[in-house]
Amino acid sequence: MQQTNSKSIFLKRVLLTTSAFAILGLGAAMPKFISPIAAAATDAKSAQAASSNLSLTQDGVTLKLGDVFYDGTRLSFSIEREGKNLPEGVMSPYMPINPKETNEKFKKRMVPEKDQKKGYIKTSEVLVDGNKLKSIHSMFGDKVSQKNAVEAEYNQLGALPDEFEMTIQVGVTGISKPFEFKVPVKKDGNMVSIKPNKTQKSGKFSYTVKQLDITSRTTRLVLDSEGQVPASAKQTGKYAPSMMYYDIVDDQGKTLQQRRVGFSNSKPKTKYHIDELYGAVGSKPQYVTIKPYTFTVDPSNWSIVGQGKGADGKFKNGNKTYIKELEMKIPVPAQ
Repeated sequence: MQQTNSKSIFLKRVLLTTSAFAILGLGAAMPKFISPIAAAATDAKSAQAASSNLSLTQDGVTLKLGDVFYDGTRLSFSIEREGKNLPEGVMSPYMPINPKETNEKFKKRMVPEKDQKKGYIKTSEVLVDGNKLKSIHSMFGDKVSQKNAVEAEYNQLGALPDEFEMTIQVGVTGISKPFEFKVPVKKDGNMVSIKPNKTQKSGKFSYTVKQLDITSRTTRLVLDSEGQVPASAKQTGKYAPSMMYYDIVDDQGKTLQQRRVGFSNSKPKTKYHIDELYGAVGSKPQYVTIKPYTFTVDPSNWSIVGQGKGADGKFKNGNKTYIKELEMKIPVPAQ
């Protein structure tokens, strides 16, 4: 899946294939919430109804818009492609022509538009009420769970209205005019937002959870950390600990799948602002637990020890080292 955020080109991103993708001051009067999980089916039907009839055809290629979803933390949609004699891949493999490029692998992908094979989908452009969407993190690429389809996801969106008109402009190779979809979008209003401002410390390292947002499809964790992370016995001498990462486990013991795990081949900093998305929690959770962990890295090149393709042919991130004394339990208001 392609990363469309230029600020992320220095990060190695491992995209986890999930099906989708908060805290009031303790002691304050808790408002009554509708369960995000109970509302999920209704929200899904509303999103599908808004996009089910959006199908456009040009020069024998049909694109269908679906899975439109917005919950305040994430805006996403998918586009299905139909037609005859289309290329097997969906995302365009071509790159813009750059005369200064010296990498032969990239140069082979710089094909003039007139010579490009017809039917590949190009990266889309999204407008909100006529203005270009601003997103710090975004993805656009093949939809793992569906053949001949792509999916887009935009995170850290800033201030968007609860309701807006979304315009999606997407090009297809071999077709001169972009496909343009317009669809009304309404925010899923069932978010539980918790702001504990709670700190956990071990040695010189501490982190403070600023916000936890729980919706029917997404869990968002916002925190700040400071200091040098603790090192295990295996992370001394030849090896060292990576920056700190965070798992979220619900009260049923299920670890929420993080949508992206970013890693930079460089010495960890001593201050981080984390704003990450995870999968949905179980129905009506009483609490979630934040479980900080590190990877073991080789300081000679700051690579993760054990990362790569395993004997079973599957990619492995490397082993996690959890720091028990840094675990934090966060109550979730009754829903």
